Amino acid sequence: MSQADDERWMRVAIDHAIAEKGTDPVNTPIGAVIVHDGREVARAVNHTAEDCDPTAHAEIEAIRQAGSAEGQMRFEGATLYSTLQPCGMCSFASIWAGVSRVVYGAGRDDVHEMYFEDRHLSTLDYLADAYKDDIVLEGGVLSDECARLYFRPWDDVPEDMQANT
Repeated sequence: MSQADDERWMRVAIDHAIAEKGTDPVNTPIGAVIVHDGREVARAVNHTAEDCDPTAHAEIEAIRQAGSAEGQMRFEGATLYSTLQPCGMCSFASIWAGVSRVVYGAGRDDVHEMYFEDRHLSTLDYLADAYKDDIVLEGGVLSDECARLYFRPWDDVPEDMQANT
């Protein structure tokens, strides 16, 4: 896909996140879209708080929707777009789902450290050293627009509001 295509699909993820969750970082408006052969297969936002389900991240929700829509659990050739760098769980789910590309907006240096479960291990390493060598990872697509949806590194977020602490 071209940079213009990646930006177009990332805007779909951003717009969906805002439509469903707003722009307040308290609501963690993470959006994910799965695209295959130039068509949208699924889109989702995180529902962890609403569903009391720690696995209901936007990427996982999109993979679940894609599986239902396509009647399969593997998506070779598909691209997963996420407004935030995927966590370890979502990175591994992408590997198991056979996603060929993971494209994200804001990276761990663009947002508050609370969004990542380990302060010293990057999930990019999971994907780079994945069980298969045909997964492509591209970050920073519309990173500034995506990062505005989340607490920034310099924000003083009360500890009781922080995830993964």
